[in-house]
Amino acid sequence: MGAGEPDFATPEFIREAAKAALDAGATRYTAVEGILPLRQAIARRASDGIAGSAVETSEVIVTAGSKQALFDACFVLFGPGDEVLVPTPAWTSYYEMIALARARPVEVHGRPELGLKVTAADLERAATTDTRGIILNSPCNPTGSLYSANELREIAALARDRGWWVISDEIYQRISYAGHAPSMLEVARERDNLVVVNGVAKAYAMTGWRIGWAIAAPEIVKAMTALQSHTTSNAATVSQYAALAALEDKTRSEDAIAGMVAEYRRRREAAVSVLRECGIPLLPPDAAFYLFLNVGRALPNDPEAGTSFAARLLEEEGVAVVPGAAFRAPEWIRVSYATSFDTVVEGAQRIAALWNRLLG
Repeated sequence: MGAGEPDFATPEFIREAAKAALDAGATRYTAVEGILPLRQAIARRASDGIAGSAVETSEVIVTAGSKQALFDACFVLFGPGDEVLVPTPAWTSYYEMIALARARPVEVHGRPELGLKVTAADLERAATTDTRGIILNSPCNPTGSLYSANELREIAALARDRGWWVISDEIYQRISYAGHAPSMLEVARERDNLVVVNGVAKAYAMTGWRIGWAIAAPEIVKAMTALQSHTTSNAATVSQYAALAALEDKTRSEDAIAGMVAEYRRRREAAVSVLRECGIPLLPPDAAFYLFLNVGRALPNDPEAGTSFAARLLEEEGVAVVPGAAFRAPEWIRVSYATSFDTVVEGAQRIAALWNRLLG
């Protein structure tokens, strides 16, 4: 229960589009920033419900997964002496990407009563004269927490006032159980300091296709394209055409997403029911496909309780999870329910069994 990827097959109509693209000769280089039809489709989708003017194609770069978009943005925007605020717990790669850009990640720990989210006031208190930006993830990996439009609006306003960059990772946006998950694009009327990252990996069950993108000011896209031209060049050509089908065939894609989200919801409710019964503190996720559990009470004298609990869980119960230390939350563990319903239920029962044993 550790994998951070959908267990569903990529929808058939997307796979068929990839086959057709191969037969049509989609095997050569493309422009570094991606094929024009895909960039246009991304711009159209991103413009739905947007606060300001419509997104232009010049504001879009296609990357080899959203991870490359995040890395490119960090490398282009930050450098030696810069500090970047990271709402914590957060996906482990954010801290490393910032460090690779020779900047310094600054952990801003979220509040338990807010689902481990941070507020604009929390970010302001953590800032110094060296602060240059924020990496925000909503919906959040590992917590499954979702920032509201008002929460995003306040963070966007703070960044605007302080002259900070905002990198908004929205890869889990479509996997939401609490209604629409808002985008930074919907609340920020000016977006010249904003980089919004998304992709097809999670919503369309296309992790292995490696297609992500970033939406940013044209000069930032130009800089990211220059960097990408010397690292990976274009994202895989056939994958770009598959992503194009996913975005353009709205009826079939929406049906596929709705079906997957409904099954995630069923698994979530079953696991939460089992784990609440034994009393493990957990965050009921509003989005994504993770449960974040605080196991500190089971190992009260262990500063790395999450790591120790995860090791014992694997050795004694045969359940693999991710220790919270990976996300800078050492008392916690992350449990993925992106696996079969029966596996989710049995895994939750085994987690509960270890918890009960440790508590006597």
